[in-house]
Amino acid sequence: MGSVIGDILPLAVGIAISPIPIIAAILMLLSPKAKGTSVGFLLGWVIGIVVAVVVFTLLSSVLPEQDPDAAKPVSGVIKIVLGVLLLLLAIRQWRSRPKPGEEPPLPKWMSAIDDMNAGRGFGLGFLLSAVNPKNLIMAVGAGITIGTGGLTVGEDVIAILVFTLIAASSVAVPVIAYLVASARMAGPLESLRTWLVHNNATVMAVLLLVIGVVVIGKGIGSF
Repeated sequence: MGSVIGDILPLAVGIAISPIPIIAAILMLLSPKAKGTSVGFLLGWVIGIVVAVVVFTLLSSVLPEQDPDAAKPVSGVIKIVLGVLLLLLAIRQWRSRPKPGEEPPLPKWMSAIDDMNAGRGFGLGFLLSAVNPKNLIMAVGAGITIGTGGLTVGEDVIAILVFTLIAASSVAVPVIAYLVASARMAGPLESLRTWLVHNNATVMAVLLLVIGVVVIGKGIGSF
């Protein structure tokens, strides 16, 4: 099980460091309905991650390889394709970096965060974790790795739990910190939001590049 968890850790970190959901969570924490909306968003984020990983873990059971010590060409090809897609996304993110002095554009839906309630926050969190292409690619990679790792059902559950805890941590930490000490968190959250907005493309480009190379390497190692 240790090797499987080691393989999925970079993918979990890739989801965790994705700036857009962190920015969305921070905007919710600075909104009029901060507590309800942010908690709903966090729940949606966590459930979306779990659903995506579980679905692809179950789907991977149809792959022909069953012996954990045998070559796994099918899962290897899938991982290589996923790695290439991550590299293409990295190039796209790098090209979208704002020019010096230019204010980076944010998704239009962020302007509606002040009017969101807990239910809409939940839906947004679920969509960003389970449907967002970058996160979905990494969830597919994690699901394939777990599903073809020759683990027991209990070990699968543990691996999914570890993946989810790490992937959700970047959203969970600011939300929980705000709930514990809301008065002291407004300033640091605003500073973090500003930094993430201006460095979103660069952070994601470097992150996707590293994870893409790692996934391709794992795919090659499956042969």
